[in-house]
Amino acid sequence: MITMHDFRLYIEYAARAIEAIGVLIIAIGTATALFHFIFPLRHNSRRSYKVLRHELGKAILLGLEILVAADIIATVVTEATMERVLTLGLIVVIRTFLSLSLQVELEGRFPWQHTRPEAEPPLSTPRDTH
Repeated sequence: MITMHDFRLYIEYAARAIEAIGVLIIAIGTATALFHFIFPLRHNSRRSYKVLRHELGKAILLGLEILVAADIIATVVTEATMERVLTLGLIVVIRTFLSLSLQVELEGRFPWQHTRPEAEPPLSTPRDTH
C-alpha cells in the first residue's frame, strides 16, 4: 500500500527527473548548435551567428518550458509555506518570462499572435481591348 509520504516522494522524483531532462536538452542543444557553428555541414556554407543564436534559442526555449513543467509538478509535493510557494512562483514567472522573450526574439511575434499571411498579389485590372 502506498502511503501519502511515498506518493509525495515519487512525485518529487518525477519532478527531479523532468528537471534533469530540461537541463540535458539545454546542454545537448547548446553543444549541437556550437558543433554546427564550428563545423558547418556543407563545405560551401558560411558560419552564421544568426543561425547559432536561433539554434541556441530553440534549445534554451524547449529546456525552459520543461523546467517550468517540473516546477509545477514540484509544487504538488512541497509543504505549503508561504516562503516556498512564493519562491516557486517567482521561479516560474522568471522562466516563463525568459521563454516568452526568447520566443518573441526567435519568431518575431508573441505566441498568441497568428503568423502573418503572405502578401496577397495585387488584383489584376482588366486589360484594354483596343
